[in-house]
Amino acid sequence: MNSNSGHSSAVLTDASEARGKNYSTSSLDNYADLLQVKKKELNPTLYSFIDEWMGIPHRMGGATKRGVDCSGFVNMLYLKVYKENLPRSSRDMDGAIKSKRNSQLKEGDLVFFSFGGRNVDHVGVYLHNNKFVHVSTKKGVIISDLKDSWYAKYFTNAGTPKS
Repeated sequence: MNSNSGHSSAVLTDASEARGKNYSTSSLDNYADLLQVKKKELNPTLYSFIDEWMGIPHRMGGATKRGVDCSGFVNMLYLKVYKENLPRSSRDMDGAIKSKRNSQLKEGDLVFFSFGGRNVDHVGVYLHNNKFVHVSTKKGVIISDLKDSWYAKYFTNAGTPKS
């Protein structure tokens, strides 16, 4: 644990295919292994940002390292990594994208879920090979897999923010 920020310096994932793997350091090599891509395919600024926030706990309405919610995390990521402003809520973000099929998704696209009914109530950022980074209510900032049954069941939409 980094005592300054209270977050983990490891790459945290609950993706089923990563079970048994130890990503005890946060390096581009570990991200490349987890995401099954070559290191040169990764945007270093994006993964540096993810490192800074990995393991930060969920807090509804939060936008600090003491706690952050899904849309707050995605907003800060987009501002820092892509220099773009997004709407504050996941539902509004969903209304501001050009939708894509999963097979068309690229690093930095947004993925949306509806855990509480019909409306979008969760957002994450697509990475590679069905993996995405988001804020889990139980585990904080973490990398998960769209194909894992829990996320596949509640997945609703994905796409690129309209500029």
